[in-house]
Amino acid sequence: MSQFAARLVSGIPLFAGLEPRALEDIVRIFQRLTFDAGASLVRQGRPADSAFILESGTTEVFTALPGGGEAKVAELGPGSVLGEMALLESGTRSATVIARTPVAGYLIERDGFRMLLVQRNPAVFQIQNRITRALCQRLRELNAKIVVADAPENAALPLSGLTAGSSGMRRGTCSFDYRGFLPLLPVFRPFGASEIEEFARQTEVMELDRGRILFQQGDPGAACFVVVRGALEIAHSRDGRCHRIGVLGPGRLCGVLALIEGQLHSMSAAARENSVLLEIEKSAFDRLFTGHDRVAAKFQDAVNQELVRALARTNNHLTRLISQARIRSGRRERKQADELQRALGAQDCRAA
Repeated sequence: MSQFAARLVSGIPLFAGLEPRALEDIVRIFQRLTFDAGASLVRQGRPADSAFILESGTTEVFTALPGGGEAKVAELGPGSVLGEMALLESGTRSATVIARTPVAGYLIERDGFRMLLVQRNPAVFQIQNRITRALCQRLRELNAKIVVADAPENAALPLSGLTAGSSGMRRGTCSFDYRGFLPLLPVFRPFGASEIEEFARQTEVMELDRGRILFQQGDPGAACFVVVRGALEIAHSRDGRCHRIGVLGPGRLCGVLALIEGQLHSMSAAARENSVLLEIEKSAFDRLFTGHDRVAAKFQDAVNQELVRALARTNNHLTRLISQARIRSGRRERKQADELQRALGAQDCRAA
């Protein structure tokens, strides 16, 4: 079974190019499962703790609609991977997957995957990195659809008195003992005291006054940030309208998408109130994001948790827009709702 499974997954982008010996270690945690036609592989709303690779057969993916009912959003066949996001972070299934024909494949439990990460298996770190990058791409695509579809009445007013330049920002100084505050932040709870110190040495503390712009949409990604105190407002501007995407409070990460993807910032960030941040410059971020040591592994977990939270927020926003479009019930609105539903369905396949 191991050799056959290894040949199967070697042709799947998530596993392609991995060293054969490292791939054998991963295949050892696979569990082969079969399903009769009509059986449920996963159910929406159930705990998500594994991924599934289809070896044979065809499945249909359904997602619940706002207000009741469900919609078929995808069909998947041999070589498809279901629910790989569950390998990054616990959560709930966002779709129901039904076997249209008899199905066979391989289950990858998150606990087994995490065990290989703890053992510093380099191939598993590569797989995790690929899932993270796919998650970033989905976030960027879905956020773009939200901005296009969001109704004018849902647009947010930007913070008043926004400032750029050198004023309102102080680097290397802080008005309180921020290091003693770090262990209280959710992002650092898995870290030991020495690991927090090691992480902090790779950052620089900075203070932002309320209304100070941290970075603007279209800026190159030069650093990411941990919010220690205060809050950042994230927004996207299009056609003269400002769309508020979210607010990030203490313990949240900001700016990671641009660094992971090597692209420009797709949104702007500004201090919603007086704030204290830890700045992680790109070179330090790259070391942490690709490293295999304990601090790097825990930082990668923190990045993945942040991205999963952002995706959940985006999915909720999309669901609300779909509901609004269906309520309006015009032809244009129904078409928009169908397009948004398909976009959400593509994500559901990864999170199913």
